[in-house]
Amino acid sequence: MAQRSHPLPPRLSAPDLPPHLEEGPQPTRGGDFFQVQWASLAVETDAAHAVLTECALSGASVERLDLTGATLVDVEVRDLRASTLSARSARLRRVRITGGRIGTLDLADAEIDEVELRGVRIDYASLAAARIADLLIADCTIGTLDLPQATVARMAFADSRADDVDTRGVRAKDLDLRGLEAVSYLDAGSLRGATLSSRQVDYLAPALASALGIRVID
Repeated sequence: MAQRSHPLPPRLSAPDLPPHLEEGPQPTRGGDFFQVQWASLAVETDAAHAVLTECALSGASVERLDLTGATLVDVEVRDLRASTLSARSARLRRVRITGGRIGTLDLADAEIDEVELRGVRIDYASLAAARIADLLIADCTIGTLDLPQATVARMAFADSRADDVDTRGVRAKDLDLRGLEAVSYLDAGSLRGATLSSRQVDYLAPALASALGIRVID
């Protein structure tokens, strides 16, 4: 029997979009949108609890995009500039976000399945208590990345950087941190189940020793 390789990479599929999408009305709170594209949004867009299926958003600039409790299936977002993108308690399946700049990306308590963030600059990203299956963060620069109490399966980073990472209480399986250059982890002892490179372990050795109650004296 072949041995299981560790860690398993995220299983990703591109959003399933039709070859042509019609420009649609502005997304609204609780609305249902199917095969629609948007090139611009209102500065304050409230689409909380909306359903977006096979939709695309490209080049929009907003102060706040509220997707709290929304459902996004087969959605592509390109070059979004947003002070705040809030998708707390949202459900995301086959969603890809590429390019752009986001001040606060709030995915706390969200259900994340086959999601890709690529080439995005994010000041603050919260995945607190999120349920994550198959997430790739690639070519991203993040100020603070919060993952406390998240449940993670098959999450990986590639060529990405973060200043501060909070992994307190994370329940991780196949969490691959080798592609993340992090300046500091708030609680290095909470990285059980994660995969690090030997260089990362060397860098984190003092924090890991402290978390294990090891006193290091030269």
